[in-house]
Amino acid sequence: MKLIPSSGGAFEISVNDQKIYSKLDTGEFPDINAIINDMKS
Repeated sequence: MKLIPSSGGAFEISVNDQKIYSKLDTGEFPDINAIINDMKS
């Protein structure tokens, strides 16, 4: 796991260098349980 600081409200989650969530795209923080469930399917 790696934390990369940024600015401008960016909050993104990547797995194996593939972006799976972006607050910049959705405008809101993720529901972590929904992300975990999405990764399982």
